[in-house]
Amino acid sequence: MRKHDDAIIDESRAVYLRLRETFSGVKGTAGRRRETRRIQPGETVPFGPGRDPGAVSDVLSALTLSMGWTAPLAQSDLVGAWQDIAGPETAEHSTPTRVEDGVLHVQCDSTAWATQLRLMRTELVTRIATGYPEAGIQNISFAGPGAPSWKRGPRSIPGRGPRDTYG
Repeated sequence: MRKHDDAIIDESRAVYLRLRETFSGVKGTAGRRRETRRIQPGETVPFGPGRDPGAVSDVLSALTLSMGWTAPLAQSDLVGAWQDIAGPETAEHSTPTRVEDGVLHVQCDSTAWATQLRLMRTELVTRIATGYPEAGIQNISFAGPGAPSWKRGPRSIPGRGPRDTYG
């Protein structure tokens, strides 16, 4: 039984040496010196300088700056923070709808709220300029509710319709 165990060990050693020679590139014994490859200029190496991972916030900041997304992201932050800018009661009756050419358009529930916010325009623009300078907001436009249309329906008549103050 002893002779059989020695044959298994010799065969295992032979397989190990063959695999080592095949996959490691080492021929024969382990006494050979391993050749080192020279690093070319501009080539990076593992664990070398400049290979540490960066913070996600730094990568996202660089991406938004390079893609030109800074102003649109600041504008979306501004719309999301409208309640903090205008105040909770005012924000219940007004909704920012869009930003065009540096003008924030706000839709109000009534003409009274639109008028009240027009009186507060300077204060709101100042808050936006100090809190969200990247948004590029220079003015605010307030609009009341849209006027209903009487141009359609089974009993409509030609003409301009009733006269009243809408908007």
